[in-house]
Amino acid sequence: MDPRSRGGKRRACCKYLSPAGTCLGPKYKRGAAGPVATLLRLSSGPSAPCAPRGGVGACAWLLTPFLCCRICVSWHCIVGQITRFHDPDSKGRQKSWCPGRCGWFRGNFQKQVFMYRLCFAILYSRPKSASNEHYFSIDNELEYENFYADFGPLNLAMVYRYCCKINKKLKSITMLRKKIIHFTGSDERKQANAAFLVGCYMVIYLGRTPEEAYRILIFGDTSYIPFRDAAYGSCNYYITLLDCFHAVKKAMQYGFLDFNTFNLDEYEHYEKAENGDFNWIIPDRFIAFCGPHARSRLESGYHQHSPETYIPYFKNHNVTTIIRLNKKMYDAKRFTDAGFDHHDLFFADGSTPTDTIVKEFLDICENAEGAIAVHCKAGLGRTGTLIACYIMKHYRMTAAETIAWVRICRPGSVIGPQQQFLVMKQASLWLEGDYFRQKLRGQENGQHRTSLSRLLSGVDDISINGVENRDKQEAEPYSDDDEMNGVTQGDRLRVLKSRRQSKAKAVPLTCPLAVLTSALCSVVIWWIVCDYILPVLLFCLDGFRTQ
Repeated sequence: MDPRSRGGKRRACCKYLSPAGTCLGPKYKRGAAGPVATLLRLSSGPSAPCAPRGGVGACAWLLTPFLCCRICVSWHCIVGQITRFHDPDSKGRQKSWCPGRCGWFRGNFQKQVFMYRLCFAILYSRPKSASNEHYFSIDNELEYENFYADFGPLNLAMVYRYCCKINKKLKSITMLRKKIIHFTGSDERKQANAAFLVGCYMVIYLGRTPEEAYRILIFGDTSYIPFRDAAYGSCNYYITLLDCFHAVKKAMQYGFLDFNTFNLDEYEHYEKAENGDFNWIIPDRFIAFCGPHARSRLESGYHQHSPETYIPYFKNHNVTTIIRLNKKMYDAKRFTDAGFDHHDLFFADGSTPTDTIVKEFLDICENAEGAIAVHCKAGLGRTGTLIACYIMKHYRMTAAETIAWVRICRPGSVIGPQQQFLVMKQASLWLEGDYFRQKLRGQENGQHRTSLSRLLSGVDDISINGVENRDKQEAEPYSDDDEMNGVTQGDRLRVLKSRRQSKAKAVPLTCPLAVLTSALCSVVIWWIVCDYILPVLLFCLDGFRTQ
């Protein structure tokens, strides 16, 4: 037990304590410096030493480097709990820093702009307000819209909204002297999504590497549950927070993500089922959208759109190629007559593509002059899988990073065995990408090309054979046997998406309805008072006057 938790009552303003639990005063505020971002593991309960109000599970300062009090460092030296941290900017020298038992650390941002102000905390009760601390939570504000048991990561629009919120709070004049503490509760799914948002902010705006952001969030024994796919039933493949942070970092590196040009209104408008249900995966290169139908209507619980619904937007955004992965639900001439190239690459809903389909898809995309719009039934599983193959080949992202990015752009993408398929294809796609780039640079010769092609063929055969065997074993949960009846995994996902968005759209109507009900009640009460109670009172008053 921390000896500082015993002794007299801690003054509310004190954040630096001696081992006996008494206040040391401001002279111990500054001491040994260590350029490290750390997650502080604190005692739970409002009386925890140096803990923020409300009972703390964990908190992390996100702006570094940090300064801790001398007495804290001395105390840890005595018990042998000083951690040695290698600072890459100190020419190989090592620094000592407190692992967090003392509670709060002070720090300042790299550019000395927002000093020791931003913090992330896991709290098990809602904190009380304070004059120098601003608490906020997004647990009930930015919520993931799940299909089945999936719960994240949150989409690109929510990441953008969160970053704007943090920047606004940090720059707010009314909060200049306040610590800004983003807290989350005990729900593990919301903890993971909150940590995802915080980590994305660190990567995008604070210049942290994915590893640094992840290290801040998992200090001590803090852990977060990984994200799963949108399939019904059990899951045997997960992506972690670190995978998501790497995906965001590489998306920035390759130009997929730029919040200076990100159009929030457009994203939130077109991702809705009634407005087309499509998302950009790579800006100006790939659109994933749900499959069009012969005519626009609402049927079986979801919106169906004709090809003509998409044509104006596609033309305005330089889309030149349409790739259909599901069975024919519309006449391709409706796209070709409008000037688009149209290709059919069918494979069963919920399954994985053959090596022939992957090769043909990549060839089509590499020769397309403009952007490519890809769809299956729901635009999630098959669509996300083939777009992921292109990303892995041409940007050398890992399977986990690619899946994470596609899901951040379009939640629910890449389902079931398609995840393991991408893992198995990673090595061969990387080799194909290396060869493709060498070919563009004109550095290969005929002999090198032949040997490399044989190598690619061998690796690809191993990957495909392994995936085919897995597909045979796991065919039952993701098979397309019921496609003859017109109900497949894609249909079910589309119905779920339409229903949940309809519910979300209907929620704001409850407020006007409550106002209207209140107004009607007021009118009725006023009518009763004026027509019945008021005349009786006047009659009684007249009686008193006559007496």
